[in-house]
Amino acid sequence: MSKPCVPPPFDAADLTPWDAVVVGAGPAGALAARQLAMGGGRVLLVDKKKFPRWKICGACLNGQALESLCSAGLGSLVTRLGGIALEEFQVGFRGRTARLDLPSGMSLSRSRLDAALVEAATQRGARFLAETQAFVGGTRGGTRLVRLTHQGRSIEAAARVVLVATGLGTLCLPDGAGVRSRVRRGSRIGAGCMVALAPGQYAERTIYMAVGREGYVGLVRVEDGSLNVAAALEPALVRRQSAPGFAAAAILAEAGFPPIPGLDGATWRGTVGLSRQTRPLAAERLFVLGDAAGYVEPFTGEGIAWALRSAQAVTPLALRAMERWDPQFERAWIDLHRRRVGRQQLVCRALAMALRRPWMVSIGFAVLTRVPGSAGFVIARLNAPPSFTNASSSCPS
Repeated sequence: MSKPCVPPPFDAADLTPWDAVVVGAGPAGALAARQLAMGGGRVLLVDKKKFPRWKICGACLNGQALESLCSAGLGSLVTRLGGIALEEFQVGFRGRTARLDLPSGMSLSRSRLDAALVEAATQRGARFLAETQAFVGGTRGGTRLVRLTHQGRSIEAAARVVLVATGLGTLCLPDGAGVRSRVRRGSRIGAGCMVALAPGQYAERTIYMAVGREGYVGLVRVEDGSLNVAAALEPALVRRQSAPGFAAAAILAEAGFPPIPGLDGATWRGTVGLSRQTRPLAAERLFVLGDAAGYVEPFTGEGIAWALRSAQAVTPLALRAMERWDPQFERAWIDLHRRRVGRQQLVCRALAMALRRPWMVSIGFAVLTRVPGSAGFVIARLNAPPSFTNASSSCPS
């Protein structure tokens, strides 16, 4: 009997059912693939992009994110990659600036972080396919099918469980799965760029946030000295200003922050609506995690923390599903995600709503001016370590 013809970069082994196929190699997908491989699974991790790749993000990991990496055995990863410790959070609004201490956190470019997490997954035995488009199909014979396409050539792989961690983009799921991701009404869009030569007023170890009436702009220095710029913008503002760079510059000026030469000419990338809701988060032999499971506007590194936290939370359930699928796993993941991630997002959702109301921002600044320590509770809540681990004492610095 002749061997099946399998197009590169695939091989005949790819036609054997995988224990798990993870779609999307951001922090959630890469960490989940690593943990599943460590659990003994035969794991395939795929991403449509070529790695390393830059991605729109605030480039900050808060205390939750660092604690999640530590509990996964990757506590020294960010430091080894050149991450910069964060000490202060400066918020500007109508020419006033509030300075808040950060209890923990580090800045690191997503291109370096994501590539390192993918490498960590492959070192544990997961296989990684870049520049590969995945479309999740239906179920057959105790597996879920996934169509993999690379440079126009396709194969149909099968897995005992599929994890979808495709970020804010399409879920790549069939209509029959019943999973829908919807952008919340009035959602802002994300936009970002890297600035190699930025004014010295934007120092290391500080997150800067310029708040305007139609969005906000976050800025932080990363490991190579460049300035990472990430913004949440009203679509109407971008249309009026004709480009994200002009919109961001307008918000910086409104907040009273120093202008950044060349910001309007930088290479900007945008996202779909930031605030979105995905329901349900599971189907037969399928789990949705990371940003794909729902997202709200983050502020001091919460986005990466949610992604890492969801990867850790889903791992024990996915390992059980690889052994034997139980329909109760669907409800279990929905409830678990709500407890481990959904509740954490409530604080950011409330802050995002407040930032849309200038009168609330004005009151907040007045409180911060009179009682500088009043923001400590919110910052501590955003940076609180995950409740499912007590490994903080063993984390390397």
